[in-house]
Amino acid sequence: MTSSSHPRYVVGIDLGTTNTALSFSDTTTGDHPEVRDLEIAQLIHPSQVEARTLLPSFMYLCSEGEFPAGSLDLIWQKDRDFVVGELARSQGLKVPTRQVVSAKSWLSHHGVDRRSPILPWKAPAGSRMVSPIDACANYLKELLLAWNQKHPADPLSSQEIVLTVPASFDAAARELTIEAATRAGLGQVQLFEEPQSAFYAWIQSRGDLWRKDVEVGEVVLVCDIGGGTTDFTLILVGQSQGNLELQRIAVGDHILLGGDNMDWALAHLAAKKFEAKGHKLDSSQMLMLLAGCRQAKEALLADSSQESFEVRVLGRGSRLMAGSLKEELGREEVRQTLLDGFFPLVNLETPVQRSKAFGLQEMGLPYAHDPAVTRHMAQFVKRNAPLLTEKLTPLGKTGTLPSAILFNGGVLKSPAVSNQVTNQINQWREAQCLGPVKILSHSDLDLAVARGAVTQGLAKSGKGIRIRGGSARSYYLGVEIPSPAVPGALPPIKALCVVPHGMEEGTSADVPGLELGLLVGERAEFRFFATNQRREDTTGMWLDPLPEELDELPPLETTLPMEPTESGPVEELIPVHLKSVLTDLGTLELWCQSADENRQWRLEFRTREGG
Repeated sequence: MTSSSHPRYVVGIDLGTTNTALSFSDTTTGDHPEVRDLEIAQLIHPSQVEARTLLPSFMYLCSEGEFPAGSLDLIWQKDRDFVVGELARSQGLKVPTRQVVSAKSWLSHHGVDRRSPILPWKAPAGSRMVSPIDACANYLKELLLAWNQKHPADPLSSQEIVLTVPASFDAAARELTIEAATRAGLGQVQLFEEPQSAFYAWIQSRGDLWRKDVEVGEVVLVCDIGGGTTDFTLILVGQSQGNLELQRIAVGDHILLGGDNMDWALAHLAAKKFEAKGHKLDSSQMLMLLAGCRQAKEALLADSSQESFEVRVLGRGSRLMAGSLKEELGREEVRQTLLDGFFPLVNLETPVQRSKAFGLQEMGLPYAHDPAVTRHMAQFVKRNAPLLTEKLTPLGKTGTLPSAILFNGGVLKSPAVSNQVTNQINQWREAQCLGPVKILSHSDLDLAVARGAVTQGLAKSGKGIRIRGGSARSYYLGVEIPSPAVPGALPPIKALCVVPHGMEEGTSADVPGLELGLLVGERAEFRFFATNQRREDTTGMWLDPLPEELDELPPLETTLPMEPTESGPVEELIPVHLKSVLTDLGTLELWCQSADENRQWRLEFRTREGG
């Protein structure tokens, strides 16, 4: 067993919306250690265990007596009343009100208490429920148990772990991800962005040839479309002292749009066919139909000669109870539904469509209103055009469009989809008299993020090139402006930049400016804001009034301690200077140093739902 100061393994974990995976590398095997994938033992059917490289990110909360005694046992755990992985995915299609899905997406939803048991969403009153954090912790714990069973001398909690998150995750969602890892028993983990991780996987797969695949001035668009989310990232190939240098220069918004939306589109298509024959499906049948449509999507979008796919649902009512209903989905209608609906060819100026807002809406995940991935991509590319001009000019290059593209995510395994995205970018490039976009190919899109996380961990220790990036957002602290009290009016605030865009992890910065008054000894609220659009703001810059592009994050509510006095605790306003720290884990800390330098207080950026 290696010492805790020098872990034997670098481990990469992709905690995905649809699938979770773990890859690893043995650092004792030389300067270029092989990256391998963990085979994760999981229940496929009751009492049937198989090891697979992907663990579906589903949890099923069993009812009493639903499964035979012992049929859910695994080597490392007996008498479970829940199941994670493949069986959880398939069983949940039969009883969807007990299936936990999209827990990772819920981690980024500010509108709910993510530490409270709210999943399965819409489960009947009195049902068993878990929090999004606990669900994610269970997926991660399954990896830990599978790893420790195979590597008893090198437990997972003692290894160097790189855990990936969407590039668009804000500081609150990142902090919650770390909390889930802690609850799972992983110990300290480093967070890393999924699109960058996919790029590292491409570098690892190409070996030294990657330096010949791209050149100085190349701008790579990482297009990541998974089961639940779509992410865009731009990586610039620069030069430093004659060597290629990589820099992540932009990330997109957190877009809840992916393969799950496409499955539902096909389910609605099939449901109309059933209805035309007199069979109107209920909600339970629609969920059964969804599973078949997912298979139809994968089969008919693949590069194969299959012309149709049969989907089935169980019948209902006494006349149909023993039978099932079936319908055919044709290859061309599936392609047309998905490509025209989700990947239409659009002009670069085409805006993202906004649906008319209803005054009352059912609570749930904040899904994207516009299903067209290409319109979201156009918005991202157009928004960052000035940035490309700024970055390319010093390199003697021009252009406002990406020159290369790297695909990631299960949706883009389909040649039909990846070709359509390529056609879209080439259409924009042709309009500017530019040549075709360069395609950077992956060997396995399902495992690329986990493998790339390992490569990043190795690069951090000097075994490979590193991508420079830093914070994908600028962060701001809300500061109250002294003003006369007015009935019905809240005190005005302005925003102070405490973390500028691009600030590197593991660094700190003193926030220049006037002293601020810090309230101690009384419960107080601290308001934070963030944006990925203001790249020129510097530490200490004031914004007044608040710009529209600032998004407010969940406030931090806490009581900061004060020195005891003979008369007891009394609130006090302490003059302080600020220092911001972006930790190696990718989370934000704000230190408040008293003017006399005798006291200091730390504000960890955490969400405090429910007080």
